[in-house]
Amino acid sequence: MRTPNFQRCLGPNVYPGVPEGGWGWAVAAAFFWVEVCTFGTIKSLGVFLQDLMEEFGESNSRVSWVFSICVFIFSFTAPLSTMLSNRFGFRPVVMMGGVLMSLGTITSSFSSSINEMYITMGIVSGLGYCFTFLPTITILAQYFSSRRALVTSVASSGESFAMFAFAPALSTLKEHIGWRYCLVVLGIFQASAIGFGLLLRPIIIDTEPVKEGKESESLHFKQLQTALELENEQTGISISSEDSGVTSLSTSNRDLRTAGAENKALMEWEVQDKQSMEPSLSTPPSPVKVEAGPLHASSSKLLDFSVLKDGAFIWYSLFGLFATLGFFTPQLYIIELSKSRGVEPSWATYMLSVMAVAEIFGRLSIGVVLNKVHCRKTLVLLGCVVLLCLVLVAFTIVWEFWGLVVCCALYGYFLGTVASIHVPMLAEEDVVGIQKMSSSVGVYIFIQSFAGLAGPPLGGVLVDVTQNYSAAFFSCAVGMGLSAICLALVGPTKSGMCQRQSRHEEAGRSAEEDEEMSEDSGQPDFLEVDMVRQAADQDNVSVI
Repeated sequence: MRTPNFQRCLGPNVYPGVPEGGWGWAVAAAFFWVEVCTFGTIKSLGVFLQDLMEEFGESNSRVSWVFSICVFIFSFTAPLSTMLSNRFGFRPVVMMGGVLMSLGTITSSFSSSINEMYITMGIVSGLGYCFTFLPTITILAQYFSSRRALVTSVASSGESFAMFAFAPALSTLKEHIGWRYCLVVLGIFQASAIGFGLLLRPIIIDTEPVKEGKESESLHFKQLQTALELENEQTGISISSEDSGVTSLSTSNRDLRTAGAENKALMEWEVQDKQSMEPSLSTPPSPVKVEAGPLHASSSKLLDFSVLKDGAFIWYSLFGLFATLGFFTPQLYIIELSKSRGVEPSWATYMLSVMAVAEIFGRLSIGVVLNKVHCRKTLVLLGCVVLLCLVLVAFTIVWEFWGLVVCCALYGYFLGTVASIHVPMLAEEDVVGIQKMSSSVGVYIFIQSFAGLAGPPLGGVLVDVTQNYSAAFFSCAVGMGLSAICLALVGPTKSGMCQRQSRHEEAGRSAEEDEEMSEDSGQPDFLEVDMVRQAADQDNVSVI
């Protein structure tokens, strides 16, 4: 009895359709906590930036590579996370990610050089972040359909709550126990993601069985009757003649023997088909199960790169590539930008808090909006991207404290709308659809990795060349503008592909119909055959 209980608790959930809830709420809670342990932690590691510079005697750029490598590994190893999830399932991959994430953070506290932290914090923890985040957001999208955007945006707000709470908490803790022990505490905290990984139960959609009965039986006998008519046409015997028991007098003995043999074979085939049909009618039909996630039948491929043939996915991936340039750079340079605009350092630190609070409202509101709109959801995302681009441009022209506060609030709000839905948006039919979500999300995040690695260093180079921190925000605005153009091309590309596919299907059906018509026209009517044979018999009689 233990095995069924174990399977009931940890085995897959079976639903007749997309549940729009159920165990999905537990998965949403797990994703909220995963957001706290991944993105929330990454964006809070800047608290230790000055301590690492003083401890190892390194420059700002050398230390900042720790976080850049972490973000790069996070995104670059997305295809590996997808392959492992398709091979072993979501739950073990997430639990392994929790172990790596915690191990990398704890071992970083024992590092004696910045090069060691490149490996511990950059590679090990970055790999753990990837293994934890991607499978969780993928399986969450499978538990919801109409509520997907709302639930995902609310659950992703864990990142904003963590960024708002971790910065003061880690700063206070660091003053009492030091940055090394603070990393140990943070690593133990991240180990809680292992327990939340147990909540990621696979989902199976159990559709209703196809009803078989009198309708299917009558359809089968109609097919037999059609086949019999065709055979009779080919042998020159009409159905009416079979019913009356009288055959055409013009039929030769050879034709009669051939027709009798063919009819006998046809009747034997019909009896055998009835016998094989009886057990299938007596036994109830088995239900048809459609499995989602790694248990899907199509998951034999560990990683499916066929999405790269989809033009809509290509444009959407380019959107994510350019948009990532504006996801991390503004948080890195907003404090220094505020100081250069005359804001006191004590007040400049509150700019990050304003961004975090506004981002929470952005994540919550976009889910409600997408749940209510009836237009394409990619259009709503496009509007948010355009507004975010305008806010980044505004950073370069404002000079006073309250102007920067307003820009930070608007940036945080629209960043929350875009960051919370750009990955789940892959499940929409406007992009790739839920069936290809598991494979496409890994490729999509992989493409984003290069922008995540190049974004902060690119902003730093521009700042060094121009001696103006607004140059970093201008580069983010250019990248966001390019992303808006790419996103605008997703819809037309998708509709064009659908139209081409429908035209190909119509052309194929018309070709099949023409072929059937030509075959039908090529068969001579049995009355004409009788007339020809009658004339031949009369000629034979006259010769005799």
